[in-house]
Amino acid sequence: LARFAVLRNTPLERPYANDNPDYLNDIGHTESNYAFLNERLSGRYRSDKRVVQTNLTAEYTVPGVKGLTARALYSYYYADYLLNNHEYTYNAYTYRPATKTYDVTGGSTNPWREREQIKDINTTFQAQLNYNNTFGKHTIGGTLVSERIQLNHLRNWIHASPISNNLPLIYFPTADQYQDSNDTQTRIGYIGRLNYNYDNKYYLEASARRDASYLFAPDRRVGYFPGFSAGWRITQEGFMKKLLGEQTFLTDLKFRGSYGILGDDRDPNNTNNPIVAPYAYLPGYNYNQGIAIIDGNAVTVSRDKGIPVTRISWLRSKITDIGADFSLFNGKVNGTIDYFYRKRTGLLGSRNDVVIPTELGYSLPLENANSDVQRGEEISLSYNNKFGAVGVNIGGNFSYTRSLTLNSYNPLFFNSWDQYRNSAENRYARIDWGYQVLGQFTSQEQINNYKVNNDGKGNRTLIPGDLIYKDQNGDGKIDQYDERPIGYGYGTQPNINFGFSLGATFKGFDFRADFSGGAGYTWFQNYETRWAFQNNGNLNTIFEDRWHRENLYDVNSAWIPGKYPANRFNPGFGHSDYELNGQRNSTFWLHSVRYLRARTIELGYSIPTALLARARVKRARFYINAYNLLSFDNLKSYGIDPEVTDDNGLQFPQNKVINMGVNLSF
Repeated sequence: LARFAVLRNTPLERPYANDNPDYLNDIGHTESNYAFLNERLSGRYRSDKRVVQTNLTAEYTVPGVKGLTARALYSYYYADYLLNNHEYTYNAYTYRPATKTYDVTGGSTNPWREREQIKDINTTFQAQLNYNNTFGKHTIGGTLVSERIQLNHLRNWIHASPISNNLPLIYFPTADQYQDSNDTQTRIGYIGRLNYNYDNKYYLEASARRDASYLFAPDRRVGYFPGFSAGWRITQEGFMKKLLGEQTFLTDLKFRGSYGILGDDRDPNNTNNPIVAPYAYLPGYNYNQGIAIIDGNAVTVSRDKGIPVTRISWLRSKITDIGADFSLFNGKVNGTIDYFYRKRTGLLGSRNDVVIPTELGYSLPLENANSDVQRGEEISLSYNNKFGAVGVNIGGNFSYTRSLTLNSYNPLFFNSWDQYRNSAENRYARIDWGYQVLGQFTSQEQINNYKVNNDGKGNRTLIPGDLIYKDQNGDGKIDQYDERPIGYGYGTQPNINFGFSLGATFKGFDFRADFSGGAGYTWFQNYETRWAFQNNGNLNTIFEDRWHRENLYDVNSAWIPGKYPANRFNPGFGHSDYELNGQRNSTFWLHSVRYLRARTIELGYSIPTALLARARVKRARFYINAYNLLSFDNLKSYGIDPEVTDDNGLQFPQNKVINMGVNLSF
């Protein structure tokens, strides 16, 4: 509500009629009236959640076998969620100054009431056997794990149309909808790992997993996922010790590499959802998803689920990592360098070369048909030192990642343009397409002499300030065939991530600051940040810097240049003049985002222990810290948080939090 009201309510649209808090003002769009936040007028919303999390562990050292231990873990999670929602009937009023009366001119006579209760009961049991021992220069370790996970999700929801705002209870005659569900998830896995190192110089490790998921058909339920890694600490070699001598520049250097396969049964586009609906591999019927007319009456019936999904199994990620760890100046500088390559196979797709008669009413189910790749580099550095009583530590990291679509099942295209525009094969994922803007028209004379048909209407709808699009294919007109890749992908994670931290200590004082940032992703201005007077609302202040007439009431007055095209009253989508002349997706509205945010800044002071002895306090530390205190970015002038994937500027930014406190140990 509030985020839409920011630009939806004009200054003349007061929350209350005649500013009287007893009368909701009828502004024509009550749903975004600030007064609707008053629960006395609109209703109540309450959400309660209670959580209990317990973990029980036991460990046993096996006698007679050095280095052999057994460990068991049992985890129990219980969450109870209760939602109560009640929207009242209400009147909206218009104040008549002449008669000093409040007339009912709007409101709602359709109240509703809902209650939802969810119980989540999750249990995890894990049994583990560990072995680790050293024989001279040989160190051997091994682990065996058995794990069972069960999740139960119980939900019931009821919706009603209450007869009164004053009756919070739901009675059977007023109920109009009811839903009840009981979902169970089960997974079982076995893990084995064997590792070996010789003289802290050569490292080898092999591992394997066997996992089974409830989501897949019995013959595709189990997946096997092996992994291997090796390392070489070259500075432990005799020839390197001789080569390095007594110098302290290179203290330690280790090369390593690994390859492994991981399985996933979650949707790669939304990890909150499974890759396939539970029990989709079974034939059957869905209740309450169809209606039949029997004796002239509509009757709720069951509907065939369709073709069972029996060909989907685990999504597999084949991951290769090659890297190095190093230490310089006797451990004062430490760092890592990594290159990683992840190939995912088994992404969902459907066959297009198998024809099913439309009379059947079904489409082919999805299969594990597609694949993609994520690859990138990562580097981290840290520095630790002490100068007298002052301790200093500095750290930083940088990573670059891109996703590439490899194969999809038998892609079909109508022509070469269709393939160029819509193919994903062997292309980077998350690419924005649009028009390249060369500039803006500065005069009517320039428009009259412009050879390219910029608006599709012989340029007769153009006015100074409108955007000039590049004619990419040279056909003398601007249309869909002039679109080109222009951005990294709207609403996605940055391709470049970086961060650094600063820390210092001096006697009892300590200081810590953590920063993180990103770059290489796209934000598009849209809706309230692109369309003036969006939804008949207020004008975003950014449009004050626009092309406009010197005299707004004289159409023959001179044009005054600005950043944005001249405002036209927003008629909504479909008004071609407004859309074609400035509102297409283009480089004009695109921003390649860059930001650096102060995640945490903290200053503390610990009182000397000698002063605490009489108070029987072991440690006392006072502190002040701030989270998300500030950011340096290129979106600040638009009122946009660089980490919020919101194109209209209405989503709430991250909160800034400042704390003061004391830590006491007795």
